[in-house]
Amino acid sequence: MKKIFLVIALNLSFFSIAQEMTTNDALRYAVENMNGTARFRGMSGAFGAVGGDLSAININPAGSLFFNNNFASATISSFNNSNNANYFGTKNKENFSTLDLNQIGAVLVFNDTSGKSEWNKISVALNYDNTNNFDNRIFTSGINPFNSISNYFVDQANFFADTPFNDYQFDMAFETYIIDPHPTTPNQYVSNVSPGGNYYQDYFATSNGYNGKLTANVATSYKDKLFLGINLNAHFTDYVLTTSLYENNDNPENPSTQPTIRNIVFDNQLSTYGSGFSFNLGAIYKVNESLRLGASYESPTWYNLNDELVQDLYTYGNVNVPSGDESRYYGSPIFVFPTYRLRTPSKITGSAAYIINKKGLISIDVATKDYSNIEYKNTNQNNFRDLNSQMSTELKNAYEIRIGGEYKIKQWSLRGGYRFEESPYETGDVIGDLTGYSAGVGYNFGESKLDLSYANSHRNYNQNLISSGMTDTARIRNVQNNVSLTYSINF
Repeated sequence: MKKIFLVIALNLSFFSIAQEMTTNDALRYAVENMNGTARFRGMSGAFGAVGGDLSAININPAGSLFFNNNFASATISSFNNSNNANYFGTKNKENFSTLDLNQIGAVLVFNDTSGKSEWNKISVALNYDNTNNFDNRIFTSGINPFNSISNYFVDQANFFADTPFNDYQFDMAFETYIIDPHPTTPNQYVSNVSPGGNYYQDYFATSNGYNGKLTANVATSYKDKLFLGINLNAHFTDYVLTTSLYENNDNPENPSTQPTIRNIVFDNQLSTYGSGFSFNLGAIYKVNESLRLGASYESPTWYNLNDELVQDLYTYGNVNVPSGDESRYYGSPIFVFPTYRLRTPSKITGSAAYIINKKGLISIDVATKDYSNIEYKNTNQNNFRDLNSQMSTELKNAYEIRIGGEYKIKQWSLRGGYRFEESPYETGDVIGDLTGYSAGVGYNFGESKLDLSYANSHRNYNQNLISSGMTDTARIRNVQNNVSLTYSINF
């Protein structure tokens, strides 16, 4: 009954505190990966002025006008994440792969050949893309010479003293002997893990889920020179993060009568799900048969999100405890938090494409997105004020460049690309810049096509093992190797 009361109190009074939202939680939805068709990925997404691809309309909605016929495509992709971790000099490597149907869509093209109007072409498209695949796995371990993870429980209990959340934090840590009340200061707590450093710690995290976007597109052209388009986008997200943090120490026992904690296992499962809305506006101008220029605007995405959290805490090998209490376990209820809102930043893209004798092309996109404009809100009151202020200070306006090329040899098409994304942080120590390369090949059967691509990217970032009380991080180098296969058909 007490656990049920804690959930209710948590929901009514201390929603934002208990969720421990971070800047990286917001970036999970603000930073999009380069997913889509194999042709799109083979050219590293440099399609803002090219068009003629269903994933390209995510960059510039006017691109759907460059289809000559009704067209449909579907894409399956193999996503591989390789994570190399370094924690206090100990190195670990973890690989994780998944297979997914990540794109499917179709476009209808209507030409006015009567000559009565100079707006002579209309296209209507519906396309689904996975803008992010969250399937990943990380393992890191090492000996921390400074800090125990018990600092987290002390920090949480002391910070939330005299709040409903304190009841839960106190119960979880006190029942497993990790903390005790401070001997002289009311409503404050101390750790029962012996000081001395050399805490062996390992961290295992598995994430699953996706960000999906369903796009309804309409575009029209004027004199076959100016192309204008608009997208209305429905977003869907489902994310589950499961983590297990372990610590062991053999430091001397506490000289007092307090317990001494040898081993701690702290498990968490966070589920986030919800939906959102955004829109795109785009224009492409055909300077001549060889040169095209494009510009597009992507609005913020307005999300409504929900979180659910389960925590388990386990200690064993405890000494100076009552007989039979050497092992202690505490399992939390399922905390279901009220719906909150997240607004991601808008994005502006400028593009240029040069067509080479109808046999090849070179394309470049330059985009900018101001991540400092990310904002959290909740329905009752703005409990995210401090976090929003932190993000406006720590995050910046970041640039992205994509360069792609394609060359046709009879029925074959050869493709390659490069992309670079700046870190969203003012300092690259938290999350570094991203660099990626791609290659692809396609074969045209006449009324259908088959395209294959390979894309590689890498980025370094710091991984916190726990949200507060212990600032030590593991350095992760994430390398993605993705293969996509697309079948498309004119109809």
